[in-house]
Amino acid sequence: MTLQVTPFDGAEFLDTPEAIEEYMIAAFETEDPAFIALSLGVVARAQNMSKLARDTGMSRASLYKALSGEGNPEFATIIKVMKALGIALTPSMTGIGKSAA
Repeated sequence: MTLQVTPFDGAEFLDTPEAIEEYMIAAFETEDPAFIALSLGVVARAQNMSKLARDTGMSRASLYKALSGEGNPEFATIIKVMKALGIALTPSMTGIGKSAA
């Protein structure tokens, strides 16, 4: 008996603003820049990569490369993508002034 598997695509499950918000919060909690970029790519696919390309003025190919998790996008690109997706980057002061102990 062979096991039938299908590729998992998280973009299929990001169908509400709340789901996207929770997904991106979890991505940022990893503090892994490549994973955050990859997660933005998943959200971009869920929201329509072609529209994102138009909104950012970037090509779809450039976006796929930058948001693949293997690219190294500039911070300006990340901010541009987040703004086009309606995702805000908000600083938090947790940890400031606290000892590392």
